[in-house]
Amino acid sequence: MCFYCKGDMKAGTTTHVVNYKECVIIIKNVPCEECEQCGAVEYSDEVMKRLEIMVNRAKELMQDISVMDYLKIA
Repeated sequence: MCFYCKGDMKAGTTTHVVNYKECVIIIKNVPCEECEQCGAVEYSDEVMKRLEIMVNRAKELMQDISVMDYLKIA
């Protein structure tokens, strides 16, 4: 059940975007639960941990834009 609108959640994937200083970090194909009614997205604890690792890697590169694929990065 959605935290915001109480709609039904369904499994899917999304694109996670982080703005960091002068950089934009984009991670595609992130597994999530998405509300069918309002589109709100929730991540599991495991996905959140992996996203944190991926974002920290991108921060080390300090590029203007970093695009990563969740499914292709170990």
